[in-house]
Amino acid sequence: MATKDYDALAVELHKKYRGKIKIASKVLLRNREDLSTAYTPGVAEPCRRIAQHPNDVYTYTAKGNVVGIVTDGSAVLGLGDIGPEASLPVMEGKAALFKVFGGIDAIPIAIKSKDVEEIVDTVARSSAWLGGINLEDISAPRCFEIERRLQEKLDIPVFHDDQHGTAIVVLAGLTNALALAEKKFADIKIVISGAGAAGDAITRLLMHAGAKTIILVDRSGAIYPGRPVNMNPEKEDIAKITNPHHEQGTLHEVMQGADVFIGVSAPGLVTAEMIKSMNTQPIVFAMANPIPEIMPDIAKDSGAFIVATGRSDFPNQINNVLAFPGVFKGALKIRARVINTEMKMATAKALASFVKEPTVERIIPSPFDKGVAQAVARAVMKAAKKTQVNRI
Repeated sequence: MATKDYDALAVELHKKYRGKIKIASKVLLRNREDLSTAYTPGVAEPCRRIAQHPNDVYTYTAKGNVVGIVTDGSAVLGLGDIGPEASLPVMEGKAALFKVFGGIDAIPIAIKSKDVEEIVDTVARSSAWLGGINLEDISAPRCFEIERRLQEKLDIPVFHDDQHGTAIVVLAGLTNALALAEKKFADIKIVISGAGAAGDAITRLLMHAGAKTIILVDRSGAIYPGRPVNMNPEKEDIAKITNPHHEQGTLHEVMQGADVFIGVSAPGLVTAEMIKSMNTQPIVFAMANPIPEIMPDIAKDSGAFIVATGRSDFPNQINNVLAFPGVFKGALKIRARVINTEMKMATAKALASFVKEPTVERIIPSPFDKGVAQAVARAVMKAAKKTQVNRI
């Protein structure tokens, strides 16, 4: 069967509709009475009520169901630093996913600056009508500082999907994969290729789930305390809690004997020989897009027990859309102040449990499975209440 030219189809679609999102009125404006009620003079009364009781903004406006998708266009998946304007088709796509899968109104906020202070200030000053903030495609290490600073400044949830959405879905898929392989987090060796935002967040969430031996690898090889080259404060910090045996060397070298490989890096980095050097029933999450670190058929032919990618044309797609619509749906409904680790863990558990009978080709739900976002939202609300970050 011939492969469709999705590049051409996408260009045609975006040109035809001039983007993928629009703003639609919830109320009808058919006559003077409608206009007087929705706008002047009637609109003054809800304004007065909000002025007297600021929390009434959630009662009389859309704030409680609006998420700002914030980017500077510096780290767009598969494209790199293309700038805020060029990133807009991706941000509009994200907004469409929020609406279709979570029923949430999301609006792109593309900022013409890479300065941390300017981005934080711009978003903070624009947050009055936002119920939550989703950071998207901002390069590391600035993304860590931006997320931290915004969460400190604001009383609404701030969620960097490239980090936490990816980590949640990886944990969910790996939970079922390890069950099928009859292995436990505490006993396995995990190698993660890519020490940026996603790699950092995946590491921390897997450790929270019980993983003891994780080795992060970047262009300079395995990360370990005191490594003399290509380090930054984030890598120094993660080095303190990973690689307990201080393994050194290339990706090829540290993958020997590994139970799990997770790739959030670049295409073609993993060979058949590297898969063969892993432990029995190796699990491979090759998630570089659009071309993974190793193609699934090669990994399978080389002995991989379970293979997952970031692509929809192979089994086991590790897709963030499984997480963020439901995470925000639950967080917004309960007016959570933050999205904390417990809420992320609850999301991963809900996603893993959604697959009633996992197989090697179905360790994770499909985005089109009915009820995924609702199951995640329920788990998020329960965890928010348990950790007392909810306001209603």
